[in-house]
Amino acid sequence: MPIAKSWSVALLGIDGRVIEIEADLGGGLSRVTLVGLPDAGLREAKDRVRSAVRNSGQPWPDGKVTLGLSPANLPKVGSAYDLGIAAAVLAATGAVPATRLLGTVLLGELALDGRVRAVRGVLPGLLAARTAGYERAVVPAESLVEAALVDGIEVGGVTHLRDLVGWLKGETGLVAPEPPAPATPPQVPDLADVVGQPEARWALEVAAAGGHHLLLTGPPGVGKTMLAKRLPGLLPPLSPDESLEVTAVHSVDGSLSKSSPLVTVPPFVAPHHSISVPALIGGGSGLAVPGAISRAHRGVLFLDEVCEFGSQRLESLRTVLEEGEVRIARVKGAITYPARFQLVLASNPCPCAPPKEADCVCSPMARRRYLGRLSGPLLDRVDLRVRLRPLSAISAHDTGTAESSETVRTRVLEARARAAHRWHDHGWRANSEVPGPSLRREFALPAESTVLLDRAMDRGALSGRGADRCLRIAWTLADLDGEPRPGAEQVGAALDFRERVAA
Repeated sequence: MPIAKSWSVALLGIDGRVIEIEADLGGGLSRVTLVGLPDAGLREAKDRVRSAVRNSGQPWPDGKVTLGLSPANLPKVGSAYDLGIAAAVLAATGAVPATRLLGTVLLGELALDGRVRAVRGVLPGLLAARTAGYERAVVPAESLVEAALVDGIEVGGVTHLRDLVGWLKGETGLVAPEPPAPATPPQVPDLADVVGQPEARWALEVAAAGGHHLLLTGPPGVGKTMLAKRLPGLLPPLSPDESLEVTAVHSVDGSLSKSSPLVTVPPFVAPHHSISVPALIGGGSGLAVPGAISRAHRGVLFLDEVCEFGSQRLESLRTVLEEGEVRIARVKGAITYPARFQLVLASNPCPCAPPKEADCVCSPMARRRYLGRLSGPLLDRVDLRVRLRPLSAISAHDTGTAESSETVRTRVLEARARAAHRWHDHGWRANSEVPGPSLRREFALPAESTVLLDRAMDRGALSGRGADRCLRIAWTLADLDGEPRPGAEQVGAALDFRERVAA
């Protein structure tokens, strides 16, 4: 009984694992059996592949065809295995030689007429194949722009199953990827558009310099959303490793740009308050897919009208904010997605939210109940809290003297460079990533600098986590001031950011 093998890649989150596809031809009634924990979409592959092979002018074997995907205990999800299954069956029948299948991974979905369609997760799949030592990859021609981002592996594209057959026979070549075009970064609004609000602008600069979370509270129309949308323009560009990591998440999510897939600018994700918990955190049937927090990895997650999100959605962020990743357990397996983002919250001070506070008709109980949707444990993880006031006047002079994003970004990059140099030996990139024990032991500040923190903790106004976050903010303020370490002034300013109430 002839047996042939080909190889593809299974994705568990953004981590890939090479899958061996075996095709065994036997006697008996004509039927196809697929084993190896396939999901519903993969079970349909046997019908897709059979029609694609026949419509490509190749014979489909009579008798029983057994297809095995190993490791057999690893769940297989999606249609990316179609191309590998077709190659294994054709090699088993002798229609094509199996020589070129060695050291090659195949990714692609087959249409019934033999066309090869693009699939999600090509980038993380090829990264896994390269790590496993594979030398070549065959992907849909439509995915070549994404596949070309992976160095160290030979990549070729096919548009039809006939192209793969011709390449395996040595008659034709594969479509070569074109040199990647320069990435076109998305247009980020300029900070100069924001009129007034000097305190909020300063908080935004501090948040960008240290990677801190931010809460903006104020009546509607004062600029909370405008400020949040301008935060990505103050952040440094993603490093090459960060770009691949973020692009891999977007590849699995299916939200990559076809023209310039590489993500080089910190993403900005702003879900609506009606979003479900699985859509926010990640989930779905079978193996979990990434949620909004993973799409915001290395970028900004903006929750506008945060008090409307509901406690279940907001409380699901608590662990993620501490660990920088989300672990989702399902029956078919547990998935880990990266989720290290900057959280920006925006809220009105009360349900009626009039432009002028004097016009508020809410009772004190209604205001407390409204803001009480932001629990204490969640607010304890928010570093900076700012209250925005209504504008008193708008003049050409105000708009002309406001600092631009480029000016502020220069100071942010200088502060980030000081922090990166200081934490380089420890592997931390920003002040927000430094663990609290390291701040208190290896980088402890003199007692005269932390006296205000001690008083706040003594009277119960600050938790241990809050004290650690104050220290991180103080280091950021010192970096912005060009100081080698924080003093009492920076610690006091950091505590002032923490002690401001939302109402």
